[in-house]
Amino acid sequence: MRYMLLIYGDPKLEPAYGTPEFEAMMGGFFALNEQMKADKVLVSGEGLQGVETATSVKLRGGKVETMDGPFAETREHLGGYYVVDVPDLDSALRYAAMVPSVAWGTVEVRPLMNYNPTEQ
Repeated sequence: MRYMLLIYGDPKLEPAYGTPEFEAMMGGFFALNEQMKADKVLVSGEGLQGVETATSVKLRGGKVETMDGPFAETREHLGGYYVVDVPDLDSALRYAAMVPSVAWGTVEVRPLMNYNPTEQ
């Protein structure tokens, strides 16, 4: 079963870039990547650029509308994701708890839809 681990965090609570705390956090992400590769569960994962680079798209009245930034106003921003292929939700939750930023943010775990049941 594939799950997406959506990594949210409040930029005000994250360690500042260039600090030892930031380097430790990044080291934690690199270690988690290697662990998931070794466990053969990592399908994909990336960090996202800041919300100031986002563009939201809507279709209203047959007309496409775009706006800068994310649509939702929240303190926590989506900062990255992992897709893991694991046996069950409990396994996905164990990996979510290993995401370094879970200490000050949130990792949302959601199963992916499988529209191609013959493919894994």
